[in-house]
Amino acid sequence: MNTLNMTTDRFQRQSDLIPAERLSQLTATVIGVGAIGRQVALQLAAIGTPRIQLIDFDIVELTNITTQGYQVHDLGRTKVEATAKAIQELDDSIQVTTHNDRYRATIPIGEAVFCCVDSISARSAIWRSVSKKCEFWTDGRMLGEIIRVLAVSSTNDFGRYSETLFSQAEAQTGSCTSRSTIYAASIAAGIMIHQFTRWLRGIPVDFDSTFNLLAGEVTVK
Repeated sequence: MNTLNMTTDRFQRQSDLIPAERLSQLTATVIGVGAIGRQVALQLAAIGTPRIQLIDFDIVELTNITTQGYQVHDLGRTKVEATAKAIQELDDSIQVTTHNDRYRATIPIGEAVFCCVDSISARSAIWRSVSKKCEFWTDGRMLGEIIRVLAVSSTNDFGRYSETLFSQAEAQTGSCTSRSTIYAASIAAGIMIHQFTRWLRGIPVDFDSTFNLLAGEVTVK
């Protein structure tokens, strides 16, 4: 089987859901490759995103294996390095750019930004910097089995999103690393990628989706 047929077969089942031509024009930036962000990065690779940028300053620790999907041989590596390797094992044609650092305003970003950081203060600082530079933004928040995904893709929604950025003092106690599971992170990542593919298809994104897995409650606004 030649390379062209392998490529065609690989994406055949998703071709009606993910517009390949539109996707080929974009770079996706993932800020934070912990519990949610690593799953986002791998799913972006699996749907054929050609350019993925990873930003994180952390290294892989033992607890990250069970909650974030890292491998034993990743221990001690930077998370961006380990995730880049996993992406290229899925598809070595993907251009992966890594920044082993916190997000800084001097770092160029892609058209689509996936914010997967732990704190409201960090999220707010990133938003102030990138909101006028990106075309699509999605933000994944998780505490235990409660997941919240916000997504915006228009100027009006950008203003609405800013209202969700309350002060750190008002934030729910804890972070996505204090109580987390791989299944909750994977669900959050899947919803974020779903909102991304809605945007790719020209379908309005869901601004605010909340999932309480234990209570079986779903709210979409």
